[in-house]
Amino acid sequence: MSFQSYLNNIKAKTGKTPEDFREAAIAADVLKPGVTATQIIEWLAKDYDLGRGHAMCIFTVFKDNGWVKPKPKTPREPK
Repeated sequence: MSFQSYLNNIKAKTGKTPEDFREAAIAADVLKPGVTATQIIEWLAKDYDLGRGHAMCIFTVFKDNGWVKPKPKTPREPK
């Protein structure tokens, strides 16, 4: 199955585009710096009944568009 097929199937199942999921993630306070793929997958499974493959597709779009930010690094203490 192609990446676009995954997106098409997600849209058919949920009526949502990746941009819609981004807005929903912001509203649900899921899209915070340092959010992990696992957290996004769990949220999509719980709220939208998406399986792992479809949820990873959405996470990939989030990541590729820069919507997922790494957790800020804390400075290391000197040895």
